[in-house]
Amino acid sequence: MAAFDRAKAIEGDLELSSDLARYLCVLVSGYLEQAVKELALEHVRQRSHPSVQRYVENRLNLLTNVNSQRLLTLLGSFDPDWRRAMERYLVDELKDAVDSVVNLRNGISHGQSVGVTIGRISDYFDRVNRVVNRVADLCVPLPT
Repeated sequence: MAAFDRAKAIEGDLELSSDLARYLCVLVSGYLEQAVKELALEHVRQRSHPSVQRYVENRLNLLTNVNSQRLLTLLGSFDPDWRRAMERYLVDELKDAVDSVVNLRNGISHGQSVGVTIGRISDYFDRVNRVVNRVADLCVPLPT
């Protein structure tokens, strides 16, 4: 994400870096949420009637604050094997990254003081991106 490159360019300005880290946290959380929704919807598009697609899209629009538990619940609602696969994958630092990004975003949006750095949110983004890629592998696997 180009915003991370721009953030690294201002590392000397601690206040601005702190503000940008909070902004990046919101972006990463939004990326996770939107990517999961879009991947689930793409799965439905490839396999379902348009009326089912509309229904699922409406239901997915209600999905917010995609933490590890909500992600597992969503995947399990499509296929219990997906949930089990993600439970095995989503451990330790990956689970922590997903949950931390959402918790930090919620704190930021409610005006709380949160301690997040550009380095930390950059690490979280890398881990969240790995989780999104795993969701993609489950929902819309590439043809072999």
